[in-house]
Amino acid sequence: MACAEAVHQNNLSLAEALVKQIGFLAVSQVGAMRKVATYFAEALARRIYGLYPENPIHHSFSDMLQIHFYETCPYLKFAHFTANQAILEAFQGKNRVHVIDFSMNQGMQWPALMQALALRPGGPPAFRLTGIGPPAADNSDHLQEVGWKLAQLAETIHVEFEYRGFVANSLADLDASMLELRPSETEAVAVNSVFELHKLLARPGAVEKVLSVVRQIRPEIVTVVEQEANHNGPGFLDRFTESLHYYSTMFDSLEGSVNSQDKVMSEVYLGKQICNVVACEGVDRVERHETLGQWRTRFGSAGFTPVHLGSNAFKQASMLLALFAGGDGYRVEENNGCLMLGWHTRPLIATSAWQLATKSVVAH
Repeated sequence: MACAEAVHQNNLSLAEALVKQIGFLAVSQVGAMRKVATYFAEALARRIYGLYPENPIHHSFSDMLQIHFYETCPYLKFAHFTANQAILEAFQGKNRVHVIDFSMNQGMQWPALMQALALRPGGPPAFRLTGIGPPAADNSDHLQEVGWKLAQLAETIHVEFEYRGFVANSLADLDASMLELRPSETEAVAVNSVFELHKLLARPGAVEKVLSVVRQIRPEIVTVVEQEANHNGPGFLDRFTESLHYYSTMFDSLEGSVNSQDKVMSEVYLGKQICNVVACEGVDRVERHETLGQWRTRFGSAGFTPVHLGSNAFKQASMLLALFAGGDGYRVEENNGCLMLGWHTRPLIATSAWQLATKSVVAH
């Protein structure tokens, strides 16, 4: 904290001395504390010396880290599961359904939804998926590769499947006309975003533009998962303090996982976020996490109303946690119809669902 204070006051010689001290002290710590201290010391050093990390990090590397994070702890599993539950309920009775995924990555969310649709009484609907993601540094068509794998699964489980990978540098570059929408009486649409919308906050007006495009899409439901944190305040010191508490809890929750390559790579995944929150500024600072309350205000202003995720989703998410490492320490809580997953008393991620204010349906 003293080092962050020195950075805040622009006393760089003191900050430099303190960051070295943190490095020495980190070595004497064990477990989560040592790792957190090391990542925050590196982030402060980068800020002091202006050694900003490349941004965005190579997309395929970022994807790989996220897969390890998925395997190590329940956060992404919870995110996908709770969003899928809400999408399934919104698609009830629909014969043709279309998911527009703002956070396609490796498409890990969709096999479970496809399998649930395949088991639907009366047979599965035709399932169309539009996966949106950034261009790959090596110009490979990674989105298409993900689509091929999902198409193979669809064939195996007898789900009629249509896929389109859509490359965009930013979600703010999207236009509803690009998405080949079909009339709503023909096809029900869901929009899904996991850990993606906060990245738009670096550019003024970008979130508002994207939400206005979502409104034009006229989806049955919009599912959103975001980090439950306030890492987007203008003051560096507040942001540093908040992120130190948040990531200390996150690292603490990882300590219970079996030591493995997955765990090490999950720590790197979180370390990259720490570096971005602490070391970067302006458009380079993309990890601008905000709280559920702030997202509620934003969605409300954009003409959306919340969809209650329902007690069924809460029960099933709690069961999922019980299966995962016995669920010790992890807590699901309901917050005005949204579901949060936390470690002990601290919520860390939040799933919310939204619909156009002109529609009003409550999930059961």
